[in-house]
Amino acid sequence: MRTVDPTTTVPSTDPSTDPSTDERHRVVAGLFAEVLGLDADELGPDDDFFDEGGNSLLATRLVNAVRARFGVELPLKALFRAPTVAGLVASIGSAPSPRPALVPRDRSGLVAASFAQHRLWAVNQFEATGGVFNVPIAVRIRGALDAGALAAALRDVVVRHESLRTVFVDVDGVPWQRILEPTAVRVPLRRETVADADLPAQLAAAARHVFDLAVALPIAAWLFSTGPDEHVLLVVMHHIAVDDGSVRPLFQDLSRAYAARSEGREPAFAPPPVQYADYAAWQRELLGAEADPRGLGNSQIRYWRSALAGAPDELVLPFARPRPATPSYRGDRVAVTVDAELHAALAALAQSTGTSLFMVVHAGLVALLRRLGAGPDIVVGAPVAGRTDAALDDVVGFFVNTLVLRVDCAGRPDLRTVLDRVREADLEALGHQDVPFDRLVEALNPPRSLARHPLFQVMLTILGDDGELLRAPGLSCAEERIELSFSRYDMWLGLVESRSPGGEHAGLSGELRYSTDLFDAATMRDLVDRFVGVLRELAADPSRPVIPTAQPMTPAAVRRKVLAHPAGPETGRERTS
Repeated sequence: MRTVDPTTTVPSTDPSTDPSTDERHRVVAGLFAEVLGLDADELGPDDDFFDEGGNSLLATRLVNAVRARFGVELPLKALFRAPTVAGLVASIGSAPSPRPALVPRDRSGLVAASFAQHRLWAVNQFEATGGVFNVPIAVRIRGALDAGALAAALRDVVVRHESLRTVFVDVDGVPWQRILEPTAVRVPLRRETVADADLPAQLAAAARHVFDLAVALPIAAWLFSTGPDEHVLLVVMHHIAVDDGSVRPLFQDLSRAYAARSEGREPAFAPPPVQYADYAAWQRELLGAEADPRGLGNSQIRYWRSALAGAPDELVLPFARPRPATPSYRGDRVAVTVDAELHAALAALAQSTGTSLFMVVHAGLVALLRRLGAGPDIVVGAPVAGRTDAALDDVVGFFVNTLVLRVDCAGRPDLRTVLDRVREADLEALGHQDVPFDRLVEALNPPRSLARHPLFQVMLTILGDDGELLRAPGLSCAEERIELSFSRYDMWLGLVESRSPGGEHAGLSGELRYSTDLFDAATMRDLVDRFVGVLRELAADPSRPVIPTAQPMTPAAVRRKVLAHPAGPETGRERTS
């Protein structure tokens, strides 16, 4: 099968009678290959997207690409139900018309903030978060670094991406974006010489940098030198300007800019198709006015109102201490490792059950929380990329949204039944992902408490490995770990999926970050061990019951401690981040 020109657009008609069906297969195979980083010649009509390395984030990119190429609105669940090239071609024929086009808008003067920016701005105004909403990325650089070229390249990237040169103006308590002109942009690269032993503390301290969003750029950078040819670049950005999906395009542009500047020339960037402010305006148009009952936003809120009706305000977890009235955000972490063999077994289970690796891990987490005594109604949160248009793939900005995933564990279901329920819950949530989380909280109006996160308190994330972030001629670059001690949630399980150069499953690694207001380290280490154990059970024999005995597996002493410490007092207004 030949590689397809990615600009090809095929009319949307019934693929069973349309003579261009072969061309549709070629185009879809090309999209599969583009998103998965494969050669289209290697893909046949029955090749499975998820078996070839796809995940939920890449699935969103594929659906966006289908929308752009074929001019149809393909629901994400269509890919999960028919994840092959041929299956997706069949789904395209019955897909409805697409959403409004995302195109450049007038960005002069003040521009309305996105819903997500509004939320973080409000949190930043009224809570002392101490860098909790920073996104720090550190890269160790070995070799003859041209620091002047690096500083110039940083400025090039900030000039290219408007979200990195945006400040926020308060107009009657409402934030508005003000995009600074390139001539007004100064991006100092702070240079410091440090001893190797002092580097972790220096990185952690700089990563907690406090941004004044009203006047300062939402990005800062340091170059720590531990020797003549040994450096660590730290780039710290406020979450209001970036998300995890922004890291890859940002560092790709930084790599290209550094290569050009080190040769004494300006980088030859093609203009971005859109900027973040274009998205913010498009998002409001897409969702419709809050007073419009027919708008997409209100339609999705009606779904969530039904899906979350009667959900618990918080999960009962193995707390070591009562929940404080105001969280400190202090946290700690426990490493989580899933070996390559178990990783491959979980992926095989996902393929055989029509799920994704995320869904399998989600089912394992649900089963664990049920065994720990969290009750039969398990609610966790999960980020979704929010880049629901192909034009946003390489744009730097805050697109990520948060989904609330509710799974019923009532009765004595087996692990496979839980996985089936997780699949349906996750697909329905992904199909209603456009309504911003803060707008959802306002609409559902759950009991408010400064003490806990609304709607869920446990977060689950699985990311792909971006590989080498910074690529620079003559330099060796590798991501450097930053030791941070905070937690936005009661518990936050974050995993990264690794693949070998040949595409084989190479394991999952990550951490369980937890609030030290609530939990002890020993309990969390035990929890991680139990979690990996549940994943092994799920992979080996999904017919096993979630609760193997008449009682939850939680030790009696821990169970008594849970019941002895109900939530703290509900006071004030809940944060919605």
